[in-house]
Amino acid sequence: MDVYVARQPIFDSHQKLFAYKLLINQISGSGPEEPNGDRATSSLLTTAFLTEGIEKIAGSTPCCISFTENLLLQQVAAAFPKNRLIIDIPADVPASAEVLEACRALSHQGYILALDDSFCKKERLPLLELANIIKFDCKVSTWGAIERTMHRLAPFNLKFLAERVENFQELETAQKLGFNYFQGYFFACPQSLRITEVASNKANLLRLLAEVNKPQFTIISLEQIIAADVAIAYKLLRYINSAFFSLLHQVESIHQAIVYLGEQEIRRFVTLMLIAKLTVDTPAELVRLSVIRARFCELLAKECRDQVDASELFLLGLFSLIDALLDAPMALMMEKLPLSARVKETLILRQGPFAPYLDAAVAYEQGRTEDCLIALGKLRVHRNKVYDIYLDAIKFSTLLD
Repeated sequence: MDVYVARQPIFDSHQKLFAYKLLINQISGSGPEEPNGDRATSSLLTTAFLTEGIEKIAGSTPCCISFTENLLLQQVAAAFPKNRLIIDIPADVPASAEVLEACRALSHQGYILALDDSFCKKERLPLLELANIIKFDCKVSTWGAIERTMHRLAPFNLKFLAERVENFQELETAQKLGFNYFQGYFFACPQSLRITEVASNKANLLRLLAEVNKPQFTIISLEQIIAADVAIAYKLLRYINSAFFSLLHQVESIHQAIVYLGEQEIRRFVTLMLIAKLTVDTPAELVRLSVIRARFCELLAKECRDQVDASELFLLGLFSLIDALLDAPMALMMEKLPLSARVKETLILRQGPFAPYLDAAVAYEQGRTEDCLIALGKLRVHRNKVYDIYLDAIKFSTLLD
């Protein structure tokens, strides 16, 4: 069994990244059977911390990983750094004396314990007293039931995590109830679809973004944009001299960087930097997810047997969240950007020949294995390629740091 890793962000009350929940994507097995819990978690830990290195998957951000009863009793978590690991204890773990002792030992060592809200029952209170975080699935319990449970837990020193928060209305409700952390893809949705125009302070950047992506825009014009913006120039020189390229000699000028990267790469770099400046007041993770999707779609295109323009697929992924980034309808954004008809069809209607690329990227990031496999099948891309593509996309997204 090959267990591949995906990650889902967990935010604090200020929409700052708190942790990543690591998800399992079993995309290379030959059968539909679910992986054994112990094997799945062990493989996840081995892949995340040993094979790949946790920095490659999550940078310096802590990771939330589910532990089975057996792995808790074996004190497997104690082999991993406490500042990088949040121990997620699912509902099927019994509140036995052995489990209680194992969790007490981990708590004393400084590990953060996150428990399912089912541990709020009277017979499971001893474990609750060791917990740091209680998780509520917003799609399973009603808000009224959640509020009553949170009220009962007031005497405990706990933080609350709302799972599967999928829109800003749910986020607002969870915030009013006093939740501290939020997991789900609410941040990837526009806050309001009533907006019909982009804010004026972003209009110039958006126009510049459109100009950069016009076919007739020249290298000379790109160099002028970079030279006029100290922040972009700094990022470019940092990027070109990073480990991503492993150059033998340091690049010290904008002109040298442009010559090395070439027109397509420098155009793409400027596009990324403009998006970062355009979306300075949106969650950084949303911009990062856009870049991950862009690279993911681009690399899928290179693996696909059909002859497609990989740079077009890069733009597909990059602009797949532009409605959420600018809090405006996707159709309006497509009117303002010179993208191809195939890209626009996919972004507005989620159909057309490019749709499977975006479907595969989104399904993988959300841990929807079957949907990802269906999309890969349409593209005739081998399933074993997708994990390396995902890791490459995460690495590529660090150029925004």
